[in-house]
Amino acid sequence: MTQSAFIFPGQGSQSVGMLSELAAAAPEIQQSFDRASEVLDRDCWALTMQGPDEDLNRTEWTQPMMLVADIAVWRVYCRLQAPRPAYLAGHSLGEYAALVAAEAMSFDDALRIVRLRGQLMQQAVPEGAGAMAAILGLEDQQVEQICRSITDSDMTSNQVMPANYNSPGQIVIAGHRTAVDTAIETCKEQGARRAMRLPVSVPSHSALMAPAAEPLREALEQIDFFSPTIPVLHNCDVQARAEPDQIRSALVQQLTQPVRWTETIQTLSARGVQQFMECGPARILTGLGKRINRDAEWFALDNPQTLNQLSSRPSGDQS
Repeated sequence: MTQSAFIFPGQGSQSVGMLSELAAAAPEIQQSFDRASEVLDRDCWALTMQGPDEDLNRTEWTQPMMLVADIAVWRVYCRLQAPRPAYLAGHSLGEYAALVAAEAMSFDDALRIVRLRGQLMQQAVPEGAGAMAAILGLEDQQVEQICRSITDSDMTSNQVMPANYNSPGQIVIAGHRTAVDTAIETCKEQGARRAMRLPVSVPSHSALMAPAAEPLREALEQIDFFSPTIPVLHNCDVQARAEPDQIRSALVQQLTQPVRWTETIQTLSARGVQQFMECGPARILTGLGKRINRDAEWFALDNPQTLNQLSSRPSGDQS
């Protein structure tokens, strides 16, 4: 039997109108957003379908809306009684969706905590002081060395570091805006195919997120975690965890440490995973994954056709 893994996208995959096609065919989509509206005291379905873009793209709302979108698609898949995956993983914020799917935390608790996470991340760095940039066409080690050469030795005023190892030849860096701009120019000088600042002000997965770590830790201590029913590989070290305290610790570490996505897909592939299902909108992880493992099968579950295709296969046959 072919092993599969479900992967959950995070911030950056959101868009006004996301999952509208699937929502027309699957009641779980709007039902999930309706429940989020009750928990967060805002019409989440209207925000997702109508915007405005500025609200949906605000970190404190992007994060819960993406969580709802990911879990809504997961619920559609579960209703079809298709084979369960062998592993789960999520990119950044998507790690929380993976934990909900694995029954390691409740949907309601995850909604509240990711909204708080977004607020804490926004508050950690003054507006305009932080930045992120995508670097394409350089080796990981080159980008790491460039970041080290720019970052001040006192690690307080001029920091830049890898934030997302997305695929071979694609790294996202984060840090102080001035340091990121310097890194962009240096990467171009050293032969990067592209080096461009991203339209975000929160330098996620960098040391600049340290002020958010303790408040997030305290909030995580207030909610219940359980041993996952499906192993979840965590961003910070590509390891699965069974103990609630270890899961909490990994989620705190994730704030200030890079997302090791290339290594995550490579590890799952080495464990025999041959099919990857992207559980959420936009298909970004599917695109990245095909650059990491071209031999695997990749499915984006953001449309009725793909879900129906999977559900029509004989039970136990995912090949």
